[in-house]
Amino acid sequence: MKDLRNLSLEEKIKYIKKGTVDIISENELIEKLKEDRPLIVKAGFDPTAPDLHLGHTVLLQKLRTFQQLGHIVYFIIGDFTAMIGDPTGRDKTRPPLTKEQVLENAKTYQEQVFKVLDPEKTVVVFNSEWFSDMTAEELIRLSSKYTVARMLERDDFKKRFKENRPIAIHEFIYPLQAYDSVVIKADIEVGGSDQRFNLLIGRDIQKEYGIEKPQVAILLPLLVGTDGVRKMSKSYGNYIGITEPPEDMFGKIMSIPDELMWDYWKLLTDLSEDEIEKMRKDVESGVLHPMDVKKQLAMYIVERFHSKEEAVKAKEYFEKVHSKRELPENIPEPEITIESEEKKIPLYELVYKLGFAPSKSEARRLIKSGAVKIEGNKFTDFNYEVDLSKEFVIQVGKRKFAKIKPENVKVNS
Repeated sequence: MKDLRNLSLEEKIKYIKKGTVDIISENELIEKLKEDRPLIVKAGFDPTAPDLHLGHTVLLQKLRTFQQLGHIVYFIIGDFTAMIGDPTGRDKTRPPLTKEQVLENAKTYQEQVFKVLDPEKTVVVFNSEWFSDMTAEELIRLSSKYTVARMLERDDFKKRFKENRPIAIHEFIYPLQAYDSVVIKADIEVGGSDQRFNLLIGRDIQKEYGIEKPQVAILLPLLVGTDGVRKMSKSYGNYIGITEPPEDMFGKIMSIPDELMWDYWKLLTDLSEDEIEKMRKDVESGVLHPMDVKKQLAMYIVERFHSKEEAVKAKEYFEKVHSKRELPENIPEPEITIESEEKKIPLYELVYKLGFAPSKSEARRLIKSGAVKIEGNKFTDFNYEVDLSKEFVIQVGKRKFAKIKPENVKVNS
């Protein structure tokens, strides 16, 4: 794990801001960092499912960053509130889990989170420690700290109230788990963008209980799944589980769209914004091939959740089974004449010159439709500058292949 404690304040802020949607507020965050003490950084997890996927680890990665900066992470398992049921994003009351289900899921969570977090810098607590012993009087006093009107500002509650669909009283209690922030005296809370309302309640509740400098709320995006469209979710079938076999994990990461991998680099790795931006520019300039960068990403993630040895084996397996499975025995090696001495041309020009499209407009259409692959990697940007100084295989459709070899590329002088 990187040690970021000796960075300048400006550099620390840059690491913290990496991949965030919003920080409420950045000025308050700066003031807390200037105090030069270990801050208490909180994130709450409801153990409503037995296994984590990469979408869950976006929060863990940000918590890891704070650990690298020398701060203390409170990993709060919402065993008490999971038995209530989180109404976030729901259009109907969610059934609660039994205590046995919650405890079993919580046990699995604890086994998995330390693939990302440093156990020596993590305090794992269950919010039943304070909620289970809360008297009726204390619960009523807590409920008095927030109004029904404010609760109905929440989109899901507002929608159900407007459509005359039931909202149970206990669902209003759920957001009041923000009381966790009072108990542990949180300086910072990290959550997904869909948890904005709950994190802001945490700030308000802290003020109600006399905490003058409330927690800073750091909101992170919801990781898009392997389909490149919807948030990662088991219900959508577009998830990558962190306990999946290395080969499956590697293959799923390789299946994500090229443009999406930059979000994965930002949200799931220790690399800085500058390191990621350099990779992106190297891909855009043709110095790096996007497929190679995606393989690096897959190696990084598989190594984190398994081992370096397993990551190497998964890469070899992928290249053996996937990268080469569609290649015919004898691939044509055509000569190409171009005008550029840099040996770079737009992808649509290459497709046209190879005779794989009757016109340049048809070449553009084929690329946009996803019919063109380089080294097994799909390209949809027809203006992508292809580097002809390197050997590679291009495929159009299922049956058209060509091996581009630098010695077969001639510059028209």
